[in-house]
Amino acid sequence: MKILSFRDTGYERFVAGLNRRAIPGDDVREVVGGIIDEVSKRGDKALVDYAERFDRVKLKPSELFVTADEIAVARKLVAPSTKRAVAASLKNITEFAKRSMRKDWSYRNAEGARVGERFTPFDRVGVYVPGGKAPLVSTALMTAGFAKAAKVPEVLGATPCGPDGTVNPELLYALSAAGVSEIIKVGGAQAIAAMALGTKTIRPVDRIFGPGNRFVVEAKRQLVGAVSIDLLPGPSEVLVIADKTGNPDFIAADLLAQAEHGGDSVIGFLTNSKALIGKVERAIERQLKTLSRADYIREVLDKGAFTLLVKKFEDAIEICNAFAPEHLSLVCEDENGWLKKVRTAGAIYLGPLSAVAVGDFLAGPSHTLPTGGAGRSFSGLRADQFQRRTSVVKLTAKAVKNSLETVEEFARIEGLDAHGRSVSIRVEG
Repeated sequence: MKILSFRDTGYERFVAGLNRRAIPGDDVREVVGGIIDEVSKRGDKALVDYAERFDRVKLKPSELFVTADEIAVARKLVAPSTKRAVAASLKNITEFAKRSMRKDWSYRNAEGARVGERFTPFDRVGVYVPGGKAPLVSTALMTAGFAKAAKVPEVLGATPCGPDGTVNPELLYALSAAGVSEIIKVGGAQAIAAMALGTKTIRPVDRIFGPGNRFVVEAKRQLVGAVSIDLLPGPSEVLVIADKTGNPDFIAADLLAQAEHGGDSVIGFLTNSKALIGKVERAIERQLKTLSRADYIREVLDKGAFTLLVKKFEDAIEICNAFAPEHLSLVCEDENGWLKKVRTAGAIYLGPLSAVAVGDFLAGPSHTLPTGGAGRSFSGLRADQFQRRTSVVKLTAKAVKNSLETVEEFARIEGLDAHGRSVSIRVEG
């Protein structure tokens, strides 16, 4: 783990480098553009070829979808404890989602017209669940679960299968429990292209949700317009900000947990307490000895973790706002006061007992959050993103008459005679 103090020569340069913009490299843009083009031209055949190339599995176009029998088998294989965990998480997700969905409203404006908004669920959405070393059951719930709560009629799930052509049973169970109506065994940028553009066997969706690697994120970015997206959630991140009151064991545990996400993870620890840094370092070493993946986690920490000793606590908050972390753990005196100064973070975990892992799996808000600096522009996934907004206007005869003078003036300024006439004809009639 890289450790820098505000007194160090390279400190200012390092901090300046944390002011990120979620912009992909030319190589990623080119690769993803090629994949999208191939899926657009060759459809299912391209998906089959990419599955063999990237996932080492041979599929026929007719085998791209998970079957009802496969889901039935998965239900039998999943342990009762897993089913209880899935149910508990879905319950909190549903309750949280209900409170964050937008509701229809209307009022009469100054001219007497009835204006308002109505919100309806998208007809068909896609949720992407990354593959990898572990089945991301919680990601399935925290994407598809929100779609279910918003009453989206059709949800298409996409996740890569293994070399044997099967998808992890716990993941299949979670997708099914969350209300996914179809599941394709496709991963990577090609899955995003298939959901956005459609193929012979896969009907396109209206909006795509879910996290992924830099190729998945870039595919979502390039396909905006053909489809809408939730946000740009890439490799996971955490920033822990603590003062002298921080518990070193808790902080170390959060940093180690984040490192489990993999080599592209970004892990930061900021404090104005030099003593706390030493305590956290020692706690990390103690806890590493108890973890089954200690060597892997240490490698991730060496590659993507940093600790900064800041001069003043407010400096840490300023760095956070520039960094825009996916997860922020804020542990300090007057935590509510400092919370008000945080402007850019995907999710905030307040106080020493608020483990990020509870948010990852159970708390209720989605853990699909903006990364790579995108938190300046995007919020985390939420239920109202599964709703389509439509404005509604209804005029009475009096409202039309009251609106005429202003409309005619705008029509005159902009040279749009027909616009003015379309209102005056209703008054004259």
